[in-house]
Amino acid sequence: MEMNSVEASRAQALEKRLNIVAYVLSGVVLLLVGLMRRVKIDLGVDFSFLPPLHASLNALAAVILVFAYYFIRKKQVEAHRRAIYAAMICSALFLVSYVLYHFTTPETRFGGTGTIRTVYFFFLITHVVLAALILPFVLLTFNRAYTAQFDRHKRMARWVFPLWLYVAITGPICYLMLRPYY
Repeated sequence: MEMNSVEASRAQALEKRLNIVAYVLSGVVLLLVGLMRRVKIDLGVDFSFLPPLHASLNALAAVILVFAYYFIRKKQVEAHRRAIYAAMICSALFLVSYVLYHFTTPETRFGGTGTIRTVYFFFLITHVVLAALILPFVLLTFNRAYTAQFDRHKRMARWVFPLWLYVAITGPICYLMLRPYY
């Protein structure tokens, strides 16, 4: 069902407002991530239980994203929508947990040597860079679907999805490689 010109104008106006929220939220997240290695807060709580949770939330987001892709390929739009909401919730919980952990806990350094060290840092660097870059685009892609601009949503989702999936998969890989050093 196509939108008439008034509905399309309203959708675009709503999208613009939501995009501002997406940019502000992305900026706040990048600022917090930049600060969390420099600033440590002692809350008197041991948060060492969080890294396995981070990996689990990322892995769950990856599985849900694969289901979301499957659903949309099968034209099961409502199931796709629910899966995307679930993946976004997993990613948001991960992000809150990750920032809390890194503001309160000293950094764990990778102790491996040789080829495994190169592999670890490849995954870590690509994971961190793409995670920082993909956040606003995930939100913008969501905004396009939320405002029923499905053609624009689809064009953006084609390249956002694989990057988000890569980030969701490489997070647990980095955790598993770093796990012996916690």
